[in-house]
Amino acid sequence: MSKRGSGKPSCPECGKAATGNFCEHCGANLGGRFCNQCGTEIAPKAKFCNQCGEGAAGGAADGDAHRAAAAAAVGGQNLPWWIAGVAMFGLIVVVGTQMMSSGGPSEPAPVQPAGRLGTGAPPDISQMTPIEAANQLFDRIMRAESGGDSVGVRQFMPMGLAAYERARPLDADGLFHLSQLQSTATRLEESLATALQILDANPDHLLGLSAAAEAAAELGRTEEAAAHYQHIVDVYDAQMATQLVEYLDHGPITNNLRNVAEAFLAGG
Repeated sequence: MSKRGSGKPSCPECGKAATGNFCEHCGANLGGRFCNQCGTEIAPKAKFCNQCGEGAAGGAADGDAHRAAAAAAVGGQNLPWWIAGVAMFGLIVVVGTQMMSSGGPSEPAPVQPAGRLGTGAPPDISQMTPIEAANQLFDRIMRAESGGDSVGVRQFMPMGLAAYERARPLDADGLFHLSQLQSTATRLEESLATALQILDANPDHLLGLSAAAEAAAELGRTEEAAAHYQHIVDVYDAQMATQLVEYLDHGPITNNLRNVAEAFLAGG
């Protein structure tokens, strides 16, 4: 290979000045190892140029590093990374196939606007009995009402009322739920009539008395409401001792019912 006056080797193919093992202009093999700094030819196993001290690229040090890396890969030191890479590639293929077969990525769920807690699709009631379905809707409506979600109440109220009508005949708990829904919907006469159905079967039933007293008070029938509240005070201990399921289920109401009754009777 020829050298120019500058001291740097020239490519035997294109004649241009070139350093390293290959010509940067045409890619021809320069046929040896040359210093990238001064162009002096370097011995095959030399680690540094014997003229300027520049590190010899591709020398024994690099060769040793390459051999060590190859040995590590073959010896299994890098095997976990290969496995992870293959697994990730497989996952991408599977997800891509599923997306193609389903016609693309699924639409994101719409974000509920503020002030609509409890709204959205009604609970899945297709596999429930009529009373189970009605109770699910009752719970949804009461959560919406307690959270100040008037939109949710209006949305599910017609379904809840209709569900209890379909579930008739109703027990005391079902009638109490229906009376509460009617009261929330400001159908107070209906709420009172439903509460009285509970008392027809059990005149001492605390939830029936509570619903009747509240409806009567809302209707402005103060004496009728006071009679129901006085009845609550009279039978409270005996009724709570029965531990009826509906009393336990509605603990936040029944546990404080005597205090509510006494406060009403005291004019509070």
